[in-house]
Amino acid sequence: MTTVFEQSAPVAPRLIATDLDGTLLRDDKTVSDRTVRALAAAEAAGIEVFFVTGRPARWMDVVSDHVHGHGLAICANGAAVADLHAGGRLLKVRGLERATALEVVHTLRAAAPGTSFAVELTTGIHYEPAYPPFHLDPGATVAAAEKLLHEEAPDAGAPVLKLLARHGELDPDAFLSLARAAAGERATFTRSSPTSLLEISGAGVSKASTLELCCAERGIAAAEVVAFGDMPNDVEMLSWAGSSYAMANAHPAALSAASGRTVTNNEDGVAVVIERILAERAGTLTGS
Repeated sequence: MTTVFEQSAPVAPRLIATDLDGTLLRDDKTVSDRTVRALAAAEAAGIEVFFVTGRPARWMDVVSDHVHGHGLAICANGAAVADLHAGGRLLKVRGLERATALEVVHTLRAAAPGTSFAVELTTGIHYEPAYPPFHLDPGATVAAAEKLLHEEAPDAGAPVLKLLARHGELDPDAFLSLARAAAGERATFTRSSPTSLLEISGAGVSKASTLELCCAERGIAAAEVVAFGDMPNDVEMLSWAGSSYAMANAHPAALSAASGRTVTNNEDGVAVVIERILAERAGTLTGS
């Protein structure tokens, strides 16, 4: 593993892809002034910035002012692409079939008794009575997952972005491994919370696969992408990008997947790398 001070991008980057929580955002969920300046400077230098997060589009207000030209963000671990310039309007949805989600519910209940579920739709989130309530979503329906996923349920016409599975006792990584072994052929399982909370998307849907689609639309190769992350849901993206950095506070899986390491989110680790990239680019352009 190299450090930010040793690694250089082998190709001049054209796009920066960064996770939010634990990566770009400080622990108090703010974007520091230094990071705001770095993001703006990258855009001014012609480097696109994509926020790539597990958050739904409706929770993107914390960074919506810092998306510049394109206004796009990849949300829900790749299940949606949102236009933050248009209030989070979804431009692309890669959903999880309700029948598949229901199969996963039954499989996990059998493999890990005590699991409770929430269903993240394009219209909002709903959850089971045993699932911790979402205070940011007071209009949620509370019912068994079978009812929430039923074809006659409220918002039945809305695509499912993610199924969330929580266990109160299992170790987070052990729960993820168990779920992948039990139902990994049906869906994509990952996690970003320090608790035993799994995020379940359609098969093949990840931050990396949707980022790859967005880059292909722009004629941008993986080698021209610099990615940042800190948790298992960032692993595929960190592995795919030509140059990638795990935060010093990152999960071991993210540290192993990244080609470099930067300082913690509270120390503005993303900004540190962006500043170095721009300084190297300026040196190249001036011939120094």
